[in-house]
Amino acid sequence: MATTLEIVRGISQVMANSHDGALDENGEPIKVGLKREEGHPINDSRVMDGFKVSFCGTQLCVHYHSETKLKEVYAKGFESEIEQMIGKIASFIKKEYKKVTGNTLSLKKVGEMDAIVQNTSKVRVWLQAKCYYDIGGLDSDTEAINGDSKDSVDAKFKSFLGQGGWGSRPDNDKRKE
Repeated sequence: MATTLEIVRGISQVMANSHDGALDENGEPIKVGLKREEGHPINDSRVMDGFKVSFCGTQLCVHYHSETKLKEVYAKGFESEIEQMIGKIASFIKKEYKKVTGNTLSLKKVGEMDAIVQNTSKVRVWLQAKCYYDIGGLDSDTEAINGDSKDSVDAKFKSFLGQGGWGSRPDNDKRKE
């Protein structure tokens, strides 16, 4: 079983390999399933969208952001389309994690998607959505997660700090402590 650090490093490597314009080992563009990958990169207008991840204890938060048109927001199925996009991103992360580490990554969706849509003009809007996933193999007893830490300060340095650190202030130093 992989340690917490190995899992985090694996996910970090997946994210480093998934930037816009990234190429795989065969020189082909990496396809995540985002809207920006559709169409011709020069002739078609580029759609701005992307994703990132963050860690919250034993959970992975997948953030998706996109710039879209207002009429798409009012269309039926807009929310489910965003949920599907986040699902594509999560499956991409699992697939690439398997390639990078050789181990499988288990992600289980927790709760509902949280999305906010803000207008940038009368035609375009900015979308930000996020969804939390439980990471399989991480337990809350892990030292890095539950906040426990061991004292790693050397005994000699502790003794030095106990004696006043760098020394006392000179007599002409009138600053407050």
